[in-house]
Amino acid sequence: MTSPILSNPKKKRRKSSLRLTLSSAGLLIAIGSTAYWFFSQGQLFYRDLLTGANIIPSDALFAVSLTTDTKQWQKLQEFGTKESQVQVNQSLVKLRDRFLTNYGYNFEKDIQPWVGDAVTLAILAPQINKSPSKPVSTIDNTGNNPQSMVMVLPVKNPQKAKAVFAQPKPLTQGKWIDRTYQGINIKQSEGQPGENLSAAFLDGKFLVITDNLQTTERAIDAYKNKTSLATIGGFADNFPKIANYQPLAQFYINVPNAAKIAAIAPNRRLPAQVLAQLQNNQGLAGTLTLEAEGLRIKGVSWLNPSSQRVLAVENQAGTMQNRVPAETLMMLSGSNLQRLWSEYVLTSQGNPLSPITPEQLRSGVKSLTNLDLERDLLSWMKGEFAVSIIPGTPKPGASQDFRAALVLMIQAKERQLAETSIKQLDDVMKNQYQFQIQSATVAGKPVVNWISPFGTLTATHGWLHGDVAFLSIGAPVTDKILPKPSTTLANSLTFQQTVPTEPNPTNGQFYIDVEQTAKNFPLPRLIPQQQTLLAATRSIGMTSAISDNRSTRYDIFLTLKKADK
Repeated sequence: MTSPILSNPKKKRRKSSLRLTLSSAGLLIAIGSTAYWFFSQGQLFYRDLLTGANIIPSDALFAVSLTTDTKQWQKLQEFGTKESQVQVNQSLVKLRDRFLTNYGYNFEKDIQPWVGDAVTLAILAPQINKSPSKPVSTIDNTGNNPQSMVMVLPVKNPQKAKAVFAQPKPLTQGKWIDRTYQGINIKQSEGQPGENLSAAFLDGKFLVITDNLQTTERAIDAYKNKTSLATIGGFADNFPKIANYQPLAQFYINVPNAAKIAAIAPNRRLPAQVLAQLQNNQGLAGTLTLEAEGLRIKGVSWLNPSSQRVLAVENQAGTMQNRVPAETLMMLSGSNLQRLWSEYVLTSQGNPLSPITPEQLRSGVKSLTNLDLERDLLSWMKGEFAVSIIPGTPKPGASQDFRAALVLMIQAKERQLAETSIKQLDDVMKNQYQFQIQSATVAGKPVVNWISPFGTLTATHGWLHGDVAFLSIGAPVTDKILPKPSTTLANSLTFQQTVPTEPNPTNGQFYIDVEQTAKNFPLPRLIPQQQTLLAATRSIGMTSAISDNRSTRYDIFLTLKKADK
């Protein structure tokens, strides 16, 4: 054993210091090497973002990324109807012809050998003080100018991509000319009838194609100056939430910029107060993935990081599907009806595109019931709620005045206040509309029926377990929800296969049996080509949740019909 007196403490300290220094240096070298490899890959840093997000200028109105995997597009052809397949194919053909076929290129032969997993197409906001070829003095003049387009093709085989870029195919009219911008070579078609393409090869990683030279320069600026889509507020934080392995498509919408364009569209001018509210929102993004039974969409929306508005993180839904029967055609649930109304008022005040204005709804409730919507009704509607359509059961020999019932269920946080409001409604129906107010029991539970002057059972209200008030209007379906359904919607195979289980906990769910609902009821038109889409769909389910005080997550699933071979 070495005596402490004989040992050299300075020598030990020098050895320990040396080991510590070498260890630290080794750790820093390892970290540095890893960081260099990570960042030098370019695409890897943006692996959870939209393809080309580091190139597309930050003011893009819309961007969509499409897979280059032909097997996925072939799989998509297994779903839908002939009409829906034709619609999808026509859209893809138009895109292919505009950027490839019209310039002599074939995707399978000329592009697929070197392109990456997905290509992205973006529509940019019109730029102020553009060149005379596309004059735009201010954004107010954008109605006469189509927005610029950018296509980003990631490169997996640089040599083949460079060969295609270096020797473009001859044009039927006009010629290719070379330009240089920020040290990057640009090829531009000139003399072509219609639009002229412009292309640039960025660092051997991306081929960028646009519909004019100025747009190519904007993309180069965004890439070099780091002013791209990837750098705008909330994008890099929220897009990874919906990232998925080998998606069919991904998309992004810049809500405030798109609203500015919509504000000047003919017959759709948005008032200033609506635009001000939309400035609080920043983005809406989604990822589409094909599965065995249909199409899944994972979505996220987020607020502008600088906005004063925040979201209430209140995910308390997810039980109402256990209170309605399995044959329910449609169900929409949420966490808090009072808060939902407050959000609706905030975003639709003075909005001409809103289906009904808050003022109209308030005055309508007041004139029909003499009740104040917010003080007498919504004040106790702070719990989970659901609106459902439940089909009635035809009875032999009985006239069927209604084929289904509209059923509203609301968890009351203040039951005494709720009972007072419901009693007021009974009095209004009796005194103002001459309805008969009849007490009854269903499965041992007390209910109140409203009988119209013509003797038809019009509505029933009562209480379910857990202080949940219900109001059923239309066909008599009370025996299907009291005391509880024999088979609930939550336990039905269609619901389980359609409505996503994530995110969980949830602040709301939506379910619709499209086939059965369309057979019995006309559906309002909400989107273009809606009928073609619905004809290819069996059911739709959605689950949403407030992720944090600035973002909301959505999972949507469409079970699709299998196409004829």
